[in-house]
Amino acid sequence: MKYAHSAIADREVPQAACQRLQHLLDTYASETNKVHSVWSCFTGGDLDWRPHPRASTVREIFRHQLLSERRFFGEFLHVPEPPAAHVLPANDDTEAYCERMSGLARPRIAFLSQQTEEWHSDVTFFDVTRERIWIFWRRVLHTAHHRAQLTVYLRLLDRPVPSSYGPTADVTWDGADPTTTIEAASRGR
Repeated sequence: MKYAHSAIADREVPQAACQRLQHLLDTYASETNKVHSVWSCFTGGDLDWRPHPRASTVREIFRHQLLSERRFFGEFLHVPEPPAAHVLPANDDTEAYCERMSGLARPRIAFLSQQTEEWHSDVTFFDVTRERIWIFWRRVLHTAHHRAQLTVYLRLLDRPVPSSYGPTADVTWDGADPTTTIEAASRGR
């Protein structure tokens, strides 16, 4: 699937030293691109918007995403990370948050590309022990959750929702084959 814009191009994703870990690099780059595409749909005037008084603002979700990724990668996956005080962008605007997201992802991808099979070892995750690969996928799911949260925000703001995994009500293309019918779901039997 091709996107109108990619913050991290396919050619920027290195080959993993351990081929079994290549999916981590490809997935993390792809997920970063998806987050970037959703975030870039917001304007500076949207940063304080929230759909409900108890919901997070757009800015709070952006900040949480950057800070929690830093914690997951640094504390739990032992990836070299900048100090937490240096994670948030200097400018408080959508473009700066988007650039900071992809700027932090690139060195993580480079680090992950150098890891060997031993990287799968168990480490402490909050108050339990888990394999690093489990923690990585937990991070991807956490990111997907907040990306989905922001796509709902876009819809509530009556903005187009970018494609993440396939066509949306706003984005489609020739050859798109969404699974919205029993017939489509029956393919491949």
